[in-house]
Amino acid sequence: MVKPKKLTPGDTVALVSLSSGIAGEEHFSDRVKIGKTRLENDFGLKVAIMPNAMKGITFLDENPQARADDLMRAFSDSGITAVISMIGGDDTIRLLPFINFETLRNNPKIFMGYSDTTVNHFMLYKAGITSFYGPCVFTDFAENRAMYDYTKGYIQKVLFEENDTLPVEPSPQWTSEFLDWANPENNAVPRTMVPDSKGYELLQGNGVVRGRLLGGCADVFPMIIGTELWPGAEQWTDSILFLETSEEYPSPDSIKYLLRGLAAQGVIKRLKGVIFGKPKDEKYYGEYKEVLLRVIGKEAGRPDLPVLYNMNFGHTAPICILPYGVLSEIDCAERSFRLLESAVS
Repeated sequence: MVKPKKLTPGDTVALVSLSSGIAGEEHFSDRVKIGKTRLENDFGLKVAIMPNAMKGITFLDENPQARADDLMRAFSDSGITAVISMIGGDDTIRLLPFINFETLRNNPKIFMGYSDTTVNHFMLYKAGITSFYGPCVFTDFAENRAMYDYTKGYIQKVLFEENDTLPVEPSPQWTSEFLDWANPENNAVPRTMVPDSKGYELLQGNGVVRGRLLGGCADVFPMIIGTELWPGAEQWTDSILFLETSEEYPSPDSIKYLLRGLAAQGVIKRLKGVIFGKPKDEKYYGEYKEVLLRVIGKEAGRPDLPVLYNMNFGHTAPICILPYGVLSEIDCAERSFRLLESAVS
């Protein structure tokens, strides 16, 4: 995997709408302005909003190629160091016919987002480039009142610095509260935080394991499986699978079926470990644990496989950043997780 160049204050980041087009709707304009200002003021970056990113829901729904064109344009532009997703959605897979993988491969740069943006991460994985499962503009950079220090810290440590070892600590508090983005008054109202005394939970496994990160939003996997983006079973060898669930609250059965499919493909038997994100609103918190233990530990015959649960990534806040293809470590005795190499060059 090629590691992109690290960010430095003064660099230009491109903002793209690769799925939902809400960034272009007038009643969400304040949210875009706040995210852009935070990138400029909190991180010292210049911001370029790509030409189609603000054209709204209807246009982007009807023109997936326009979304793909923005991505290709951002990667082709030598003046752009990083590309950040405005927000997720549910149809990024429609961009696939319009992606030039050579363009991506020949222009490695930071790409970041989560949720439906999982599709774009698998595009970059296919192109051999490390990308970053992490903050989006709407949800994180434009966080109500101020960005969370936890999130800002991992942006700094993962994207701006070269750290050979980086512990990813559990956040002492979290929130899934949603305050309507269409009401500009809510932007000044902090979301209610909930103390989290559980930390990371070890569901099974022992010892210390190391593997390379590969995963994303469980809701999105079914759209990728079977396409040219989906890695063959051998490509999962010695990986640490990371999974999280969306605000659509996928049922425990749907996660069970997904895991069974991965087992049938020969993926689970090749893994070094699994990390699972805090479920949105902690809905199905216990049920997801039961599913993981049943499918991985019993049905797939991997009771030895470390499974670390309740991590801060994806559809929760605050969040860390998980770089694709980067060597990482689960320490079962300490219930800890760390990155073992820099994700940028």
